[in-house]
Amino acid sequence: MTPGTVVLLHAPNATAASWGDLPEMLRSYGFDVVAPDVPDETGPRYIARVSLIITATDPAVPLVLVAHGAAGPLLPGIALAQRAAHRPIAGFAFVDADLPHRGQHDHGAPENDLPMAPDWPEAPCGYLRTHADRSASSDHEEAVREARLRGWAVTDHDPPTTVAQSLTELITAM
Repeated sequence: MTPGTVVLLHAPNATAASWGDLPEMLRSYGFDVVAPDVPDETGPRYIARVSLIITATDPAVPLVLVAHGAAGPLLPGIALAQRAAHRPIAGFAFVDADLPHRGQHDHGAPENDLPMAPDWPEAPCGYLRTHADRSASSDHEEAVREARLRGWAVTDHDPPTTVAQSLTELITAM
């Protein structure tokens, strides 16, 4: 798959700086990259702010939405907002991320359940597990197992390969 724009979504309560040099490395591979910086929002407010930033960048379509950590469960809501804005989604990539589940609640935003379109996922999905994450959380091991059960592409990042190269391979495989 060749995306129009890769949108890198950091975990809520983090910043876009958490992606390190990944945005620039992906640009060097020829991708158009948007990395919204939404440090102080969670849940529906995060979705709204990210959607406004994506709109302001006037991205090339289709989009590939890439989530890290706790941004994973927010992908269906972000995708729903992008579809409402007539921006098609080409794929979803989870990087050491939690997976969305129906009826999931974002405990950082107790006022609302997270939105999820009835046909989610409407595009191919993939999961990238980085070397740094392998000892970090059994939750992510469960996410990898669930991704495989769903038939998603799963890539294990192994240094010295760069994360950008592993993510590019995952996006291509989706």
